[in-house]
Amino acid sequence: MTRRLLIVNADDYGLTPAISRGILACHDAGIVTSVSVLATGPAVATTAPWLADRPGLEVGAHLAAVGEDPPLLTAREIPTLVDRRGSFRMSWRSFVLAVAAGRVDPDDITREFGAQLDRLIGDLGLRPRHLDTHQHLHLCPPVARVVTELALRRGIRAVRVPTSAARGPRAIGVRRWSRALAARLTAAGLVFPAAFGGLDEAGRLDHDVLQALIARLAAGPAASIEVNCHPGTPTAADRAYYAWNYGWETEVAGLTDPRLRHAVDRLGLQLGGYAELTGLVP
Repeated sequence: MTRRLLIVNADDYGLTPAISRGILACHDAGIVTSVSVLATGPAVATTAPWLADRPGLEVGAHLAAVGEDPPLLTAREIPTLVDRRGSFRMSWRSFVLAVAAGRVDPDDITREFGAQLDRLIGDLGLRPRHLDTHQHLHLCPPVARVVTELALRRGIRAVRVPTSAARGPRAIGVRRWSRALAARLTAAGLVFPAAFGGLDEAGRLDHDVLQALIARLAAGPAASIEVNCHPGTPTAADRAYYAWNYGWETEVAGLTDPRLRHAVDRLGLQLGGYAELTGLVP
């Protein structure tokens, strides 16, 4: 019997050396199979070469239009994405409000995301197998359109489709946008895992939460599953600058717990990457 695919993808690779080392530990001794590399991350040039030593760790692109770190392009090139200092908006909330008010030009998103892909592919020599976005911005329809077009243009055949299992208005909105994103990608001939988890639990995926999440997703009919995680071993300076209240080390401990790999096997899941979805050789 064919085993179903489980992709365990760690976001924010390249953010800092310490966070990137924590992610690698979760591949070396745990169940992380894929990383999303942040082109705007201050440590991306330092940490990208470390990936060459891990051919079994798949690479994706983590495109950013919000957050603490500056864009690659100047304020003159992407005026609707930045403030007068050239800084991104800090959160998805402020970004979505700006989109709703008509203050974000999708062409600016295209230019900045294109520059980020150029850095990852051209400058750093990486080969992204999938695209996703920092703070899941591509759930927002104008960003979804840009990401879909870039994936087609760059020959990247897979895109993450995040969703939420929570209750409340925000979760309902996430699910609505998630269904729209899935329909857009399907119409474009792009692929994505059939089930997703990790948005609701971001920053607190300890062993028990991980095991329950994977079991819940495996109980459904999906032939492919993505679990999105945020492990790391941040320094005090990292934690002060990226004040997200994430339990990075908690996620490292959960993802490297041997009991979790046994649970994955018992559930009949096969660890892998986006390449398995697209029929590519990793």
